Amino acid sequence: MGKYHAPPPVADINVTPMVDVMLVMLIIFMVITPMLSKGVSVDLVKTKNPIAMANADKEDAVLIAVTRDGRVYMNTTQMTTDAIASKAKDMLTNRLDKTVYIKSDSRARFERVVEVVDNIRTAGVDNIGLLTEQVQQQGQAPATEEAK
Repeated sequence: MGKYHAPPPVADINVTPMVDVMLVMLIIFMVITPMLSKGVSVDLVKTKNPIAMANADKEDAVLIAVTRDGRVYMNTTQMTTDAIASKAKDMLTNRLDKTVYIKSDSRARFERVVEVVDNIRTAGVDNIGLLTEQVQQQGQAPATEEAK
């Protein structure tokens, strides 16, 4: 009987496991990405010199949105302006950062935004941040900024 020889080593790279992992990751990101958006999406007002407000992106930030048709949302729940004022005051009771962030659609009626601001002020909230988007200039990449 002859001596048994092992087959020669394979020099090709097996990419099948890598493709499987990448496809699974792609599916996970496609499912999770829509869940990452916070609050109701609106077309923000555009400004030239916004001030960045990094605290508005935090999980526990109090975020109020005024839509184009005048509906008011706190995070993702639709509410009346009176209910928003009391709810915002309750959410800010035990916090160090007592800022309420308001984002409004660029085509929303301004009187509705003023009504929301007035109701929040009467609830005792002193710090209000108005979220805006920076105007794109030629040759500039799009960037979302906030203004106060």
